[in-house]
Amino acid sequence: MESNINGLASQSREVPDHASHDEPDLESQDHLRFQLPYAHLTTTFGNDWFALKAESFARFFGTPTFLLSQTVIVAVWIALNVCGVTRFDVYPFVLLNLAFSLQSAYAAPLILLAQTRQADRDKALADADARHREALALAAERRDKALAHQAEQMQGLLKQNTELTELTRDLTEQIARLTHDVHDKITRERHVKGS
Repeated sequence: MESNINGLASQSREVPDHASHDEPDLESQDHLRFQLPYAHLTTTFGNDWFALKAESFARFFGTPTFLLSQTVIVAVWIALNVCGVTRFDVYPFVLLNLAFSLQSAYAAPLILLAQTRQADRDKALADADARHREALALAAERRDKALAHQAEQMQGLLKQNTELTELTRDLTEQIARLTHDVHDKITRERHVKGS
């Protein structure tokens, strides 16, 4: 997982030459950018071979395959000793109890450590998700403010347009009156000269 996050982080830092300043950079679009601060965290066992094997072994204890195979092994063990085919662990099955004790002595810490590793991962991812939700909320708030600003600008433009339309109508009416007055004056003067 860490190598995937690191690979995505290096890809997100490579901005193409054609990217303009108006477009958001690729790093802000990277969906793992909130998990990157947690990529350096060391786990309980670390990330070496032992850590991965120990965790996978601990996870195997809870699978149906393990439970069924253990049941089959115990049934065969008891059947071989009770039927007399072999006599290496007779009725009180002390060796079987010892095997169970040894198994539980190793299984319990491994399971607890696997749970601790998972809890650490869950905590880091929950924190990253909380940061992501916060970033989304801030982006939504900025978008709402931008939309409100655009709405105010649109209202201002509509008001200016209305005022310009009224001014144009008033000017058109004045031009029509002046044209009518000039026409009446010219017509009267022609009438006066003609009579």
